[in-house]
Amino acid sequence: MSLKVVLLSALVATALARPDSPPASYGAPAPSYRAPAPSYHAPSPDSPPRYDFNYAVKDDYSGNNYNAQETRDGYNTQGTYYVQLPDGRIQKVTYYVDGDSGYVAEVTYEGEAQYPAQSYGKPAPSYGKPAPSYGTPVPSYQ
Repeated sequence: MSLKVVLLSALVATALARPDSPPASYGAPAPSYRAPAPSYHAPSPDSPPRYDFNYAVKDDYSGNNYNAQETRDGYNTQGTYYVQLPDGRIQKVTYYVDGDSGYVAEVTYEGEAQYPAQSYGKPAPSYGKPAPSYGTPVPSYQ
């Protein structure tokens, strides 16, 4: 009987020792620090775009001659660019974009196309020469 009394008293002591509220580790969850949702929309500009730029490249040694100029004010864009062609002419492209009209270009050419006569000389005959000999290949064992 004494074993039953010991077990019963141990069970009662355990029940009385239980706290009435859960420990702090079981309390409210820790605050969550979530980043704001990403935004995929660029900020709206305060004013319509406006710029003016140009560049020019002229290389006397190679004969290259390129240049461009463009101006934009809001939705109205206009410009011109030049390209030196291999036949000696200059190709000029003048364009504009105005709202929904799209890209409208006018292409003109300045100068005359020149095709200088080229002399390559007389080709050497290829007949009568023996075919090159490279010898018999030797197997390689590695």
